[in-house]
Amino acid sequence: MKIKEGYLLREVAGSNIVVPIGEGELNFSGVITLNDVGAFFWRNLEKGCTKEELLDSLLAEYEIDKETASSDIDEFVGKLKEAGLLE
Repeated sequence: MKIKEGYLLREVAGSNIVVPIGEGELNFSGVITLNDVGAFFWRNLEKGCTKEELLDSLLAEYEIDKETASSDIDEFVGKLKEAGLLE
């Protein structure tokens, strides 16, 4: 899984904001604000990773059980797919 080109994560006034650039500006209207865990997911997905790699990274970074982590990843990835932000 990987974030499509045309979107960048930026910190603006203490908030994590996804900013469309280039072609992304034409395909997306709106603002995406992410909490710290969402920004963690985004940074990993910018590089490209499998669900298993993302799960391993999340479990190493945060104190969370595997089932909750897996469910959170599925929900986040599902929203990105709905918005057309994943390759």
